[in-house]
Amino acid sequence: MASLITSLQNVRLKSLSKLRDTKHRKREKRFLIDGQREIRQAIQGGIAIEEVWYDPERIDWEGWCQKELTQSAQSVDSQPATAEVLARLEYGDRSEGMVAVARTPSLLLSDLKLKAAPLIVVLDGVEKPGNIGAVCRTAAAADIAAIILSDCRCEPFNPNAIRASLGLIFHVPVAVASAQETISFLNQHQITIFAARVQAADSPYRLNLSEGTALVLGSEAEGLGGAWLEDKIKGIRIPMADVVDSLNVSVSAAILVYEAVRQRSVKR
Repeated sequence: MASLITSLQNVRLKSLSKLRDTKHRKREKRFLIDGQREIRQAIQGGIAIEEVWYDPERIDWEGWCQKELTQSAQSVDSQPATAEVLARLEYGDRSEGMVAVARTPSLLLSDLKLKAAPLIVVLDGVEKPGNIGAVCRTAAAADIAAIILSDCRCEPFNPNAIRASLGLIFHVPVAVASAQETISFLNQHQITIFAARVQAADSPYRLNLSEGTALVLGSEAEGLGGAWLEDKIKGIRIPMADVVDSLNVSVSAAILVYEAVRQRSVKR
């Protein structure tokens, strides 16, 4: 068993604490996972965990592994540390006495394995990681094929995205690409693109979402990027009272996704 780390000057601690920064996460291709539920979901979702730091005053590591993980997953490396040390790795006010260091998986479009008539959500230019996480939670519940982040301003494994998804982001295939790359990919796989637009004429209840479908939602602040305004891309609008001009992007995604799920269940 590794020795307890008690010093805030520990070299490994200083190096890992830099992963709280977006630029460092991208450069190192590693990220932190804060929280027991999130770590369990990451391991079950096949994320490569380098090590888990935990507070032995709060966590019985062997007992936690036996209770929470499959036997094959119990071999993950562990590092005991004091609560003060762990606080340098934890994110926000919550503390559960456990933080994992993980390798960022490949996020290429070419890695997506699509079955027949896939349902995909595209988030274009979304700037809030919490919204990405909330959409991933819905995506996992609906068992959709993938989420594509198109020209988004934050990476998928931002701590806020992980937390908002309750760790379910690790159970949804995620890819990152430009808008043009995403459109080309969807066209190549003969997936019909529906872009959420306030001014669109058709509601989801009048459209066929039971075939290969991509639902595209834009930033709440700026809407969709210009690439998604092409005539060949179909507009889709969620009916709303006149006093309301928009919904939160995660709410919109949930409405559209579950209408698609409903149509597919009826079709079967």
